[in-house]
Amino acid sequence: MNSELRVIISGGGTGGHIFPAVSIANAIKAQRPDTKILFVGALGRMEMQRVPAAGYEIKGLPIRGFLRPLWKPGNIGVAIDYLKSKWIAKKILREFKPDVAVGVGGYASSAALGAANSLGIPTLLQEQNSYAGLANKTLARQAARICVAYEGMERFFPADKIMLTGNPVRQQLLDNKVSREEALRSFHLDAQKKTVMLVGGSLGARTINESVIQHLDLIRSHTNVQFLWQTGKYYSKQIADRLTEAGKPDNLVVTDFISDMAAAYQAADLVISRAGAGSISEFCLLGKPVILVPSPNVAEDHQTKNAMALVNKQAALYVKDAEAPQTLLQLAIDTVGNTQQLALLSQNILKMALPDSADIIAKEVIKLAKK
Repeated sequence: MNSELRVIISGGGTGGHIFPAVSIANAIKAQRPDTKILFVGALGRMEMQRVPAAGYEIKGLPIRGFLRPLWKPGNIGVAIDYLKSKWIAKKILREFKPDVAVGVGGYASSAALGAANSLGIPTLLQEQNSYAGLANKTLARQAARICVAYEGMERFFPADKIMLTGNPVRQQLLDNKVSREEALRSFHLDAQKKTVMLVGGSLGARTINESVIQHLDLIRSHTNVQFLWQTGKYYSKQIADRLTEAGKPDNLVVTDFISDMAAAYQAADLVISRAGAGSISEFCLLGKPVILVPSPNVAEDHQTKNAMALVNKQAALYVKDAEAPQTLLQLAIDTVGNTQQLALLSQNILKMALPDSADIIAKEVIKLAKK
């Protein structure tokens, strides 16, 4: 190993991959300030903006996901871009000379970690979901260490390589010092009312949004409950138009994007969310009661599997995507009004928390580099 530690971190595509990657990088730098870290992402994806904003250099690959079904003609071009990306990744690795490569999932991770394996560079995988994707299952054969967030991952990976670490989360969520009253005030919410927060990711979730739009009268009639609704930027104009037409209830606060999620979580008595691995890890660490509405549009239906890992331990409630427009809002109103149920959900989800994930993974990265 060089006198200075050199680490490649690859992955992205969504905040669920980017937040853990940056958290791991920060933890490595905290433990070894002399470390040189280079990210490898996919051109055109959000990591190309988010990673530099976090203070790290990133190189982009022309990689993209395969179309479904796999026999679509367009996949010939996707395969060519993958081979091109692996060649570029090898060139980046030879120039940067990393001691270790870390993969957090996403298109770029497949090419970059595959290139690292072919060059004999030790690799660490961070699998965020309860159901491993094809790329990580393939990369696991040559990985030195696989850090996971759920028990029972031996069905996907070699047992002797697995380490249960949990998923790193955004540090500002854990460092939050804002009181509940201050948080509610920042969103113009009433401290005397129970608060339900609805989030569907930065772009939004159509099903969750429809669940609100179709039940504005139900919201309006329950004046003892208030709703903080992140619509997502993709749907914001369409929803604004529909609210103008139907009339916005006074107990509904609408925003396209919540920049201060720490305050939003503090304000919420109950959260409605998709079942991405990163979000679930945040709910666990914060002990936040949640109703999960897994997205049906993900590989291997992994969000449902993520959700059921909590539901089976009475740590979350679950509504199928197809049933949400009819049942979600009434369930939320019933749940947020049941103090005993909220306390039980909070208590059980806290038991599933795995704190200090980023620090633990960073230590493993440094160990691999020393080897």
